[in-house]
Amino acid sequence: MSAVAADHRDPLDDYAASIAGCTRCRLAQGRTQVVFGAGNPHADLLFVGEAPGFHEDKQGVPFVGQAGKLLAGLLEGVGLGREDVYIANVLKCRPPGNRDPQPDEIEACEPHLFRQIELIEPKVIATLGNFATKLLSGRPLGITRVHGQEQELTIAGRSVLLYPIYHPAAALYTPAMLKVLEADFARLPELMGRGVQPAPLAAPELEPEPAVEAPAEQLGLF
Repeated sequence: MSAVAADHRDPLDDYAASIAGCTRCRLAQGRTQVVFGAGNPHADLLFVGEAPGFHEDKQGVPFVGQAGKLLAGLLEGVGLGREDVYIANVLKCRPPGNRDPQPDEIEACEPHLFRQIELIEPKVIATLGNFATKLLSGRPLGITRVHGQEQELTIAGRSVLLYPIYHPAAALYTPAMLKVLEADFARLPELMGRGVQPAPLAAPELEPEPAVEAPAEQLGLF
């Protein structure tokens, strides 16, 4: 019976179990637990945030604090629930005091995220904030410049649409950001249904979107 159960175990669960004791970077010393990710292991839509916070570190689930409640509301607004998507972070362990991820920590944790992408095989990856956007796009442009502009990329050997969005926490700091988030989330069903399309022969160059002024302190979300 145990052999049969093992055959039906999802590979994503197996990988999560295999890195539960990860010590690839210094963050292992202060964490409560690895926060691997949560949601549908075969989701068409993968959200990638920055790092676990206090509540995530305690519960072992990403986006369970105030930003998580806002994310759930934004999903509900476009007819989706957490069970329909997969949610992960660039870092799997909480940085002390919720500080920004350090370059060596991102480098150490990067293989875990790319393995998740390989196993989930999403059509769309929505990056939440600066760190996820810069890592997965391979470009230095910040979220203020590129939010809401999808881009076809090959990530972890798979063609996906990368769709940068502001981190939901941005709206907790700046309530006016909620309208921007709602507008960007509104396009997600369309992008999920479209998937990756062949590029047009002579696609017109996209006009840059107007910059949205960021607050002075945004904890690396911009």
